[in-house]
Amino acid sequence: MTSALTAPPDGQPASRRDAPLVTPDLPHGLEELLQVRLPALIATRRHLHANPELSGHEFATAARIAAELTRAGLQPRLLPKGNGVICDVNGRAEGPVVALRADIDALPLADVKDVPYRSTVEGVCHACGHDVHTTVLLGVGQLLARLAEQDELPGRVRLIFQPAEEILPCGALEVIEAGGLDDVTQIFALHCDPNLPVGKVGLRVGPITAAADNVTVRLTGPGGHTARPHLTVDLVDALGRVVTEVPALVNRRVPANSGLLLVFGHASAGTRYNVIPSEAVASGTLRVMDRDTWDIAPKIVSQVVRDVVAPTGATVDLDYQRGRPPVSNDSRAIQVLTTATTAALGQDGIAETPQSMGGEDFSWYLEHVPGALARLGVGRVGPNVDLHRASFDVDERTIEVGVRLLVQTALRSLTAA
Repeated sequence: MTSALTAPPDGQPASRRDAPLVTPDLPHGLEELLQVRLPALIATRRHLHANPELSGHEFATAARIAAELTRAGLQPRLLPKGNGVICDVNGRAEGPVVALRADIDALPLADVKDVPYRSTVEGVCHACGHDVHTTVLLGVGQLLARLAEQDELPGRVRLIFQPAEEILPCGALEVIEAGGLDDVTQIFALHCDPNLPVGKVGLRVGPITAAADNVTVRLTGPGGHTARPHLTVDLVDALGRVVTEVPALVNRRVPANSGLLLVFGHASAGTRYNVIPSEAVASGTLRVMDRDTWDIAPKIVSQVVRDVVAPTGATVDLDYQRGRPPVSNDSRAIQVLTTATTAALGQDGIAETPQSMGGEDFSWYLEHVPGALARLGVGRVGPNVDLHRASFDVDERTIEVGVRLLVQTALRSLTAA
């Protein structure tokens, strides 16, 4: 059993200094290598956090990932745009192919933390933990490369460092188009969860996230004077009806247990108090837990929007952008993760986790091959720290936990296949 947390090389403390985690040792002599690599992995995470890149522009991040993998003796290849990486760790040729995926993009948020690794890029921040996902998968690649050298890897493990998870169209589709799932039998991923303490992994069979689409409603009319609304189309009134009436009416068209949630996060109309505008816009997200309801949601939203706007006389332009279906975990893949979590952290490492309303484009991979997404406990390092908040940070012990878990996951998936 191992009980250790190595201090980062710059002498700065990790996000928290709780009692060390006690974990079973990794097999095949990997335990010593992990302990040697941990300081560099923490430094890598901090570098990524300080130098974030927005979705679709992860060029420096991809270059660093490729360089790290090359130093480990691997042969990474960049995605066609150069902002993502695919790398196979080649074990025994007769074995199956298992994929592990990490997303690498950051969010358009200012970093408000007072830490040495605070973002140096104005208005950009790793506020969803993708820097942790990336670092964990780099550590896994380094350890599995050692196994492959020793002829102890019973198959091939594909490391996928995916861009553009946070935007539409999704980066997962780019990876699939580039052959990222060719020959893959199972695929796994982790996502940071501040609702779980470090050392806990949230597992769930079936849907674990919601479907997520983008909805934009654009209304137009001739515009005019607020003294004479009867001679024009009052777009402010029409927009108010859209944002207040449409969500409730859409909910009445679907089963109550579908978990549909339509929320407008932006609405704008007009520039002066006495001018009725000629254009008004509202945009938001539609999230739904049920796959069948997601399939019919665009038709329902379109009909309800047009029915609500029709009495106002406004012209409607609806842009309904399909995002991603729910992530639905395969039961056999969850069995692999269950045994892997027990091997990596002990029986107490497993935690139940609910389906969330968050969206994740890992779902597109699961449309092609079976697999599962697990929630990686990162602790709550402050009372107001959550995903997609400018204050988001993690207990860095989670890097070691993630590496242990995915190494065990890869080995058990290869063996089971």
